Amino acid sequence: MLCGNYHKTKKHTRKWHLKLSEVGKKLKELRKDKKMTQEQLAAQAGISRITLGKIERGEFGTVSVKTLDTLLFNLGFEIEFENFNGFGLPVLGEI
Repeated sequence: MLCGNYHKTKKHTRKWHLKLSEVGKKLKELRKDKKMTQEQLAAQAGISRITLGKIERGEFGTVSVKTLDTLLFNLGFEIEFENFNGFGLPVLGEI
């Protein structure tokens, strides 16, 4: 499961805990909320429209976390990963 906090602003935080298979659908939802086309978002993120379409359909292939982060950044959000069910290394505050 991919856990991320997507921050609209520092004051207002929307949190979603998404499975990897759900990320594309959420990305598409956020893009449509911004009234952006695939072409516009893909150009801003430096990827092709075809690649963005595949991501939105859940076909990640070799898409990196950095690409997902760039897409979300261009929609005004960011990813913040959390330790989930013992997965990952603890952060300093958890030790």
